[in-house]
Amino acid sequence: MEKIWLQHYEEGVPAEIDPTRYTSLVEIFEESCTRFADRVAYQCMGATLTYAELDRESRRFAGWLQARGLGQGQRVALMMPNLLQYPISLFGVLRAGCTVVNCNPLYTARELQHQLKDSGAEAVVIVENFAHTLEHALEGCAVRHIVVTSIGAQLGALKGGLVDFVLRHVKKMVPAWHLPGAIRFQQALAEGERAGFRAARPGPDDAAFLQYTGGTTGVAKGAVLTHRNIVANVLQADAWLQPVTGGHGEQEVIVTALPLYHIFALTANCLTFLRLGATNLLIVNPRDIPAFVKTLAGNRFTAITGVNTLFKALLDNADFRRLDFSALRLTLGGGMAVMEPVAKRWQELTHVPLVQAYGLTETSPAVCINPFNVTEFTGSIGLPVSSTEISIRDPEGQEVALGETGELCVRGPQVMAGYFGRPDETRAAFHPDGFLMTGDIARVDDKGFVYLVDRKKDMILVSGFNVYPNEIEAVVAMIPAVQDVACIGIPDERTGEAVKVFVVRRDPRLTAQMVIDHCRTQLTAYKVPRKVEFRDDLPRTNVGKILRRALKEEA
Repeated sequence: MEKIWLQHYEEGVPAEIDPTRYTSLVEIFEESCTRFADRVAYQCMGATLTYAELDRESRRFAGWLQARGLGQGQRVALMMPNLLQYPISLFGVLRAGCTVVNCNPLYTARELQHQLKDSGAEAVVIVENFAHTLEHALEGCAVRHIVVTSIGAQLGALKGGLVDFVLRHVKKMVPAWHLPGAIRFQQALAEGERAGFRAARPGPDDAAFLQYTGGTTGVAKGAVLTHRNIVANVLQADAWLQPVTGGHGEQEVIVTALPLYHIFALTANCLTFLRLGATNLLIVNPRDIPAFVKTLAGNRFTAITGVNTLFKALLDNADFRRLDFSALRLTLGGGMAVMEPVAKRWQELTHVPLVQAYGLTETSPAVCINPFNVTEFTGSIGLPVSSTEISIRDPEGQEVALGETGELCVRGPQVMAGYFGRPDETRAAFHPDGFLMTGDIARVDDKGFVYLVDRKKDMILVSGFNVYPNEIEAVVAMIPAVQDVACIGIPDERTGEAVKVFVVRRDPRLTAQMVIDHCRTQLTAYKVPRKVEFRDDLPRTNVGKILRRALKEEA
């Protein structure tokens, strides 16, 4: 497809970026730590970490990994919310030459075990609140080293001790766990300092992340995101941001409420704003809106990213509506569709557009972003970013005419190397000419703006997280009283979509609550069915395949 969108780029945004400018993320990191040594890189629960301190602490953690024999290409899993320990661990892993495996702290033991086994992770850094999950997930895994930390570990002795006491003994949020051989985060840092650090220097084709995502089969698989992939997307995002951030002498402060283990916040907040010398204001629990808003009230922030549900929850809070937004210059929405009413309310309140973007785990993630000079909500996911090609194709793989709908396909330096250990699925994800098939149906207008028409046929998007029906159906089918099951997504005002299952009972005593209770033991909260409907039978094709589409039409 001709790049008709280039003529609608904001002034100063280049058509191409140079993904060879840095050989790895480590170069970007070390450059920023030198340039912005005295600036605050991360702030969390009142504690701060300067770029110089982040440089020192990540060296210590890298030294510990190397002293344990972990190096080039070996995988290290990180399982924690937005805490100061996350960037220390993240950059320590990368500086040791290892590959980061991001894990959702809310995983069940079943989900975590699959990811640890599949990735072959040999070390795990985990917050103690979720250590009991790891305890029940280790069987059959390659994990040899476990580092456990607490919420308050980096907050200072007095404040951190108080926070941890409350969480452990008052709120009872740290279930008992037993992990023989596990050490504490501060002990690992101390041991790493004694052992010393040797610069590893990963190359552009080395894997920086195994970022797990669902597939049409429902089996989570690791997208191999190389240093070149992530460097490219950081440079693409930086180029797009220049009209907003370039020329401003003040330090950027970006609100990071989305979890850093998610590809959106990982690249957009953690890495892109690192290169700008920004402060990431880490929000540990964005679901606690009053506490979240209190944190915002005490900080001057210039940028915020989020999903539609987060923006709506903030807008619905009276204290948020009274905040000072005079420093805010940039609001970016992604992960799920931004709804027009939310975008309009946001702009009316803050006088800053809520700019919609689109991406995938497999594309590091940015593919399209709306220009930041937009003045009104259009529903478009924006223009393809620099050095990105898109193609709208029919089921036979042929490009359709401009304005017609088809599958959105992407090619560019940010597109993953493939799925870890899954060559067949990797080949199936690409056209022979190298275009990644997103599975999303879209159209492009005469200015190059892209509009999503539909998503992957069966995927459910709950608050920006992918849910695949096959996984839910497999979990429900574990129940002996279930004869048959089908899963679909239904509209939900709060989360965009919610999970609904249709069940044919083998035992009439089975209740909806029993199904939901079972799912809660096997699935992350956002995957648990919101509704359960019992049926005598389910619609099927002539070969017996359940027709989810028919169920969606009925719903």
